[in-house]
Amino acid sequence: MGTEARARGNRRRWVGPGLLGVAACLLLELALGAWSRRSGEGLVILALPFEHPAVFGGLLLAALVGAAVAGNLSPFLRVTTLLLACLVGVGPLPMALLGLALGDGEEVTADRAAPGRPDRHLVVEEGMAMIDPYWNVYVEDGSWPTERRWRVGYFNGDAGANALVGAEWDGPDRIRLTTGDKEVHLVDLTPAGRPSRTLSRG
Repeated sequence: MGTEARARGNRRRWVGPGLLGVAACLLLELALGAWSRRSGEGLVILALPFEHPAVFGGLLLAALVGAAVAGNLSPFLRVTTLLLACLVGVGPLPMALLGLALGDGEEVTADRAAPGRPDRHLVVEEGMAMIDPYWNVYVEDGSWPTERRWRVGYFNGDAGANALVGAEWDGPDRIRLTTGDKEVHLVDLTPAGRPSRTLSRG
């Protein structure tokens, strides 16, 4: 019985550090994802925290609270972990849940494979900025988990001329985008899938 108790104690000793490690990985994913969104390129997997913020925030909060409550942490680490959990619980997570309730966020409205290239996709995401729609256009190239994403363009629908009305392939290495003023924009891709230029309208 004493041996079983010691074994349980040994397992419990690693609960806190293990959950803290999970939380650290989630925070690293969040930081890398934020950098990827700003730069307009990166691994598709890095976009997961922003595509599913409520799920990501819930996992992060659970890992932090679990590490602080159930884990064998030093007093300093326990207090720091609880403070981080409070920050997540009163900030990003409620905002993400509110956004879901209000229908906020971006929605994928198109996901088209390139001709003859099932590993290359043209992706259009539509969102709302207050009352004005906007569109982000990406190219995703490769397969999970190393699939990469590049931003092709951003279109703000505050003026009808800047709205995105068409996004399609013009061959396996070229994208054709059409705006509300009927202007056609052709964007060539490198063999790796990187766009030759990035468009911004509005």
